[in-house]
Amino acid sequence: MNTTITDVFFDLDHTLWDFDKNSEMAFDRIFKSKYQEIITEDFIKAYIPINQECWRLYQNDKITHQELRYNRLKLSFDALKYVISEENIFEIANDYIEFLTDNNHLFDGAIEVLEYLKPKYKLHIITNGFANVQEKKINNAALGSYFTTITNSELAGVKKPNSIIFDFAINLAGTSKENSIMIGDDFEADITGALNAGLDAIFFNEKKLDVSGDYKQINHLLELKKYL
Repeated sequence: MNTTITDVFFDLDHTLWDFDKNSEMAFDRIFKSKYQEIITEDFIKAYIPINQECWRLYQNDKITHQELRYNRLKLSFDALKYVISEENIFEIANDYIEFLTDNNHLFDGAIEVLEYLKPKYKLHIITNGFANVQEKKINNAALGSYFTTITNSELAGVKKPNSIIFDFAINLAGTSKENSIMIGDDFEADITGALNAGLDAIFFNEKKLDVSGDYKQINHLLELKKYL
């Protein structure tokens, strides 16, 4: 146990909640119902990097919430050279959000590590995800009981990596930056954002990306026991 840390902040998507797996299942349900000619696997290969780039633009205030939801689909269909109407894209975007939280696969070790940490620290979430969707994910995946506070970007008025969202979360948690640590998968939003805001951070590098510099990092959630 780290004796200087009292509060542990987690990102949700791609850190605890397996966004890629749950997302693929939601799209598969949509395509099998209405667009059987689309092969889900092919769509996902196009969608994952496009979605990541759209989220990067969104978290840096380059596009709006609505543009994110539309653009990530339109650009993915364009990449597949699949012609689809704007009306159908909006319909898929709405169905996707509705179906996404029906699947609640977590990363391996998520519950075990939360059970390990909960008696030792106060646990919190900081997420850029949309408030109503994130709340459903947390509740449907039975994660709510582990966390004392949940900060989302809509509540804070800004998105990670903006330091204001970390300040907001720290104040909401009633703790100090010196006693807090952030864990997340997005190096810019979670790690750089937290460090610039004055928190310690651990990079959940599940994809084993090459990161230069001396950063705390793990490839599996249970490796958090090395640090906490």
